[in-house]
Amino acid sequence: MQPRNMSMSGVVDLAAVKSAQEAKAKAEQARAEAARQGGGPGAVSPADLVIDVDEAGFERDVLQRSSEVPVVIDFWAEWCEPCKQLSPVLEQLVLEYNGRLLLAKIDVDANQMLMQQFGVQGIPAVFAVVAGQALPLFQGAAGKEQIQQTLDQLVQVAEERFGLTGLTVDPDAEAGAAPQPATVPVGPYDALLEAAVRALDAGDFGGAVQAYKNVLSDDPGNSEAKLGLAQAELLHRVQGLDPQRARQEAAENPGDAQAQIAAADLDLVGGHVEDAFGRLIDTVRRTAGDDRDAVRLRLLELFEVVGADDPRVSAARRALARALF
Repeated sequence: MQPRNMSMSGVVDLAAVKSAQEAKAKAEQARAEAARQGGGPGAVSPADLVIDVDEAGFERDVLQRSSEVPVVIDFWAEWCEPCKQLSPVLEQLVLEYNGRLLLAKIDVDANQMLMQQFGVQGIPAVFAVVAGQALPLFQGAAGKEQIQQTLDQLVQVAEERFGLTGLTVDPDAEAGAAPQPATVPVGPYDALLEAAVRALDAGDFGGAVQAYKNVLSDDPGNSEAKLGLAQAELLHRVQGLDPQRARQEAAENPGDAQAQIAAADLDLVGGHVEDAFGRLIDTVRRTAGDDRDAVRLRLLELFEVVGADDPRVSAARRALARALF
């Protein structure tokens, strides 16, 4: 089968989570911090860069990991001769990227649902998932040079558009070992976090946003500041909304992405978590292009507000995957 190039036409047009300059600056800062730590705590083994994935682990191993590293998906089967030629090339290349990519191998015979969700018509088929967004790369056996060019572009876009810096690889780490938490830089953050909480209590949501950003500028991994920023930004957004008018516009314009986003923000502030998630997932199904991506990104932001451990977030992630694929 000749390779059918599907590469990157979608990825270069994706709306960025942040501006390219900001994302690139954060990526460079994260790489510098990883280099300073010398591949210590938090590093993975090279063997952990190529993993087998099934339907049960797809959300954890692909969707969630795609927020920190682009995940390349290799759909294969034991009986597929071209797969036996392509898979070793993919594995070798991913290892050469030294943590900038993760390869997830999916056996289509054992995971028919995933094959259907991605719309795979024949194998081998190679996709990528970047920040929760599925991207078709190519189908059929392809040459190493062609594959490398596609992966180079994938890595570049993931860094510039999404600030994804990949994983720190330690050759001496044990394969399959659970990464240890990275060392948190020491800093006088208590006062800044308290200032953010005081600003929230006073209704100064803009001030709270800035206070949390001040913490994250020095300590990008501070989980308390990340959660607080997501909540403060949500409250800041709805502060200027007329709830009655916003809900009326959403009801009258079900295909209007911005109207549905505003209504979903109000839903979440009002404690209607499942309504907010359901509204945006339905809107993802009805929209396309930039509108669809704006809705998806807002949904990911609302996931941050609620928290990854909440079962409603897990259920919504699965529903979003079905809507996207």
